[in-house]
Amino acid sequence: MDPNKAHYVVVTGIIVKDGKYLITKRSPNEKAFPNLWTVPGGKLEMNDYSTRPKDTNSHWYNIFEDLLRREVMEETGLKIKNFGYVTSLSYIREDGIPTLIVSLFADHDDGEIKLCSALTEYVWVTLEEAKNYDLIEGIYEELEMLDKLLKGEKIGEWKK
Repeated sequence: MDPNKAHYVVVTGIIVKDGKYLITKRSPNEKAFPNLWTVPGGKLEMNDYSTRPKDTNSHWYNIFEDLLRREVMEETGLKIKNFGYVTSLSYIREDGIPTLIVSLFADHDDGEIKLCSALTEYVWVTLEEAKNYDLIEGIYEELEMLDKLLKGEKIGEWKK
């Protein structure tokens, strides 16, 4: 494998319910971004697709959607539906691993929030209310993009 092409793949999701967005606070014990507010998500694992039947002779589909479904359930106990794309980004982690992040959104489908141990708090916020939280860099802009999209506006590409 070419190390220049190897990345972690992460999918994050802005969950929408009654016109508000779910944000969660990371535990102080988290290596990356401790005590900051974010949206649910996590790393793609090969088992996320390789252990289920292929959708064609060669391919698995809905990998990002299934990953986000799993991560949101593990982190918050919520079921989600109606997925859409917000943006993508990459960064190099402190341990040197390049990471590609795909930011999606989805509607709340069912369930009550039960946070995992990696998260300490949650809140449903409007875009305006989100300004009052110490969000991971870029998350507010993603919320802003989605807010425009849900109002029928074009979102274009991420801009600070």
